[in-house]
Amino acid sequence: MQLMHPSVDQHVYFSKDAGLTAFEAHWIAEGRYTFVVPDEIMSSIAQTRAFIDDVAAGREPVYGVNTGFGALAERRVDKTEVGALQKNLIRSHAVGVGEPLSPHLARLVMLLRLNTLCHGGSGVRPIVLSTLATLLASKAAPYIPAKGSVGASGDLAPLAHLALLLMGEGNAYWDGQKLPAVEVLKRTGVEPLVLEAKEGLALINGTQAMTALGLNAIVQCTHLLNYADVIAAMSIDALLGSATPFDERIHLARPHPGQKTVAANMRLLLKGSALIESHAGCHKVQDPYSLRCVPQVHGAVRDVIANNTRTLHYEVMSMTDNPLVFALENGHYDILSGGNFHGEPVAFALDFMAIAMAEIANISERRIEHMLNPALSSGLPAFLSPNPGLNSGLMMLQVTAASLVNENKILCHPASTDSIPSSANREDHVSMGMTSANKLMRVLENVQTVLAIEWVCAAQAIDLRASKTSPSLYAMQQWLRSRVDLFNDDRHFGNDLNQAIELLKHHVWNVPADIGAILMQLSQE
Repeated sequence: MQLMHPSVDQHVYFSKDAGLTAFEAHWIAEGRYTFVVPDEIMSSIAQTRAFIDDVAAGREPVYGVNTGFGALAERRVDKTEVGALQKNLIRSHAVGVGEPLSPHLARLVMLLRLNTLCHGGSGVRPIVLSTLATLLASKAAPYIPAKGSVGASGDLAPLAHLALLLMGEGNAYWDGQKLPAVEVLKRTGVEPLVLEAKEGLALINGTQAMTALGLNAIVQCTHLLNYADVIAAMSIDALLGSATPFDERIHLARPHPGQKTVAANMRLLLKGSALIESHAGCHKVQDPYSLRCVPQVHGAVRDVIANNTRTLHYEVMSMTDNPLVFALENGHYDILSGGNFHGEPVAFALDFMAIAMAEIANISERRIEHMLNPALSSGLPAFLSPNPGLNSGLMMLQVTAASLVNENKILCHPASTDSIPSSANREDHVSMGMTSANKLMRVLENVQTVLAIEWVCAAQAIDLRASKTSPSLYAMQQWLRSRVDLFNDDRHFGNDLNQAIELLKHHVWNVPADIGAILMQLSQE
């Protein structure tokens, strides 16, 4: 999993073959990159649209073009009412509830919907794409409540809230400020869309909400896993752990890619540590698993994230509308009904990622316990306090970590194992992928907090040792010390924890140069 620096004013052109990476999508949503729809794509979409117009004007009922939806698919709609049909579809389906997605995540959803329309199977007019592209290039974001999707026929409710923005209805964001959608369109300089045949359905049939959260999770996981390796190495050094378990020969004997990467990271991070040298030849035969098995655990998590990154990449390259329009060699078209909107592949990926990332917090909490418990810490004072008894030290940080690990265990129950039929049993099996996505976001927040706790503990423990850690780990310690001081007496440790959490939110392109160099070096192993 490569960490990457975004360049400035980079243009990303739609490509059917290459697709978008998670990092490219992240930077487009941030406004660092611009998404460009090539002219030839617009021309091809215009030709497909002409076919849809002919179908809409004809007598034959075609789902999504001149019929009702879901269980009402057999209801024919007169050609004079197909526009009202699409407008009614969006209004009736915009029933999302709960807290809204952040503007950044909402822009990711908008980008992915534009990207899938570019594949040409949806039959919308070019103006739908150009409107989305203009909004994406501005400071606009749709207002999308996070809950209300069952993940088939795609993310109907979340995407209907996106479509409301195009119609100039409901709410939206401008530069992070919530405003009426019509005002956002005015600031963007575009007219509200009057939807025509099939366009409402084309905007909401798909997995782009759950996939957007999945891509955002890939970016977060990539950074958290590198931070996890560095922080684990700090704990190993602080606990006078052995470097022997990271010997390359051990990991070539079990050559899982992630395991080999993490073992190499441990060797790199611990290189030059006087702490490692200070206990050479000590009586301890083996370290506990939470130290010795970091490559096996962190590495397995890396492999899960890598595998599911591929799944999400395939999804980004997919047409998830229904029905889909396919060009034939003779200049004619087929319009076929199918089920590409079903979110099962994405739901599985998101559930697996939550399970895997929860293990990062699980093993981290065990290392925290080893540092705070004087019976396990190889000579460190109780709870890392220089004056335990009068002071409680970092006792409660382990309690906080334990509570978050417990919450993760509940959140890791896979949503994709459930299905509740909807739409009068026409949609009789669904993925629940958006629930998987929302749970994953909470798991990642908890993982980040537990890693921040371990970081605070490891820095304190290293400071209490007589010998110095490695140059790489010292740089990481000093970065924390720029916000969190070594303590002698109890203070409001919640403030320290919040400072550490804020630092771990920094991606590699926003950290000090020495920290960025360490993280980039790890990602290339």
